[in-house]
Amino acid sequence: MPLREIAISDIENIKVGHAQDLAGITGCTVLLCEAGAPTGLDVRGGGPASRETELLSPVASCQGIHGILLSGGSAFGLDAAAGVMQYLEEKDIGFPVGPTVVPLVCASCLFDLNIGDPGVRPGPSMGYDACLDAATRFQDAMGNIGAGTGATVGKYLGTDYAMKSGLGSYAVQIGELKVGAIVAVNALGDIFDCDNGQQLAGLLNEKKDAFRNTEFQFYDAYAGIRNVFTGNTTIGAIITNGKFDKVQMKKVAAMAHNGFARAIRPVHTTADGDSIYAMSVGNIQADLDVVGTLSATVMARAIKNAVLHAASLGGYPSARELCIK
Repeated sequence: MPLREIAISDIENIKVGHAQDLAGITGCTVLLCEAGAPTGLDVRGGGPASRETELLSPVASCQGIHGILLSGGSAFGLDAAAGVMQYLEEKDIGFPVGPTVVPLVCASCLFDLNIGDPGVRPGPSMGYDACLDAATRFQDAMGNIGAGTGATVGKYLGTDYAMKSGLGSYAVQIGELKVGAIVAVNALGDIFDCDNGQQLAGLLNEKKDAFRNTEFQFYDAYAGIRNVFTGNTTIGAIITNGKFDKVQMKKVAAMAHNGFARAIRPVHTTADGDSIYAMSVGNIQADLDVVGTLSATVMARAIKNAVLHAASLGGYPSARELCIK
């Protein structure tokens, strides 16, 4: 059965919204499921910044969450989740606790403090604004928006040779089944086209008219690899209308990391906090391995879209500006 490309917004029971500060060059993205969605998480990078992710543990009693926040601002950006909780509580969405409800919101952040104004970070007001955007947004957006506003790639030799990245999405439908990915690409490594292997973005040469290969740079420095700290991190989510529990969705998230590996090299380093959520927002019967396999495909193509839709910003050139072949 052939795959048909659709928009993330074509997947039912999920709302996606963004807020950003283009002067400060940071932002956040929210995914809201008002009915609650069984959600899994798989973290492969060595430096994650996260909030409330223990809710997704197989032994935690929580069976569904109401929102995911993807944010810039490093660990400071976790504060934006408070705005998401405020918005949901005002809508009476959350776990009932008697006098009120407690919205269950998980969050992951990427490091973008080295672009724009490092004192500007997503906070509660920006998280709230992203929810307002989700309530009224009917079209997908990619590039310098939301959590991708301050995203960059190819940073192994420092910011002078890095490139602008952004937020990307991609979704498909097969029969009644829908699977989509949304991702903010802020990798230490280089970005490759998952379909033909061509390098799309990443580490630039000294003249900034061609690419260098970060993997080869790694190998050359094997005895004394550079101190690249945890200033990176690619964060994203899989959304499907397939019916699964949170344990099964953790497996989907794990398989979606194959999409990271197809599009980002090197990936899952100690200097990245690479994290993927996976949300089940529907009741379509589907095979777990089929959804996991599709998740890797849509994630790899969402990463491609993130760099191809990004515009130059903050002194970082974009792939579409340089047109390196």
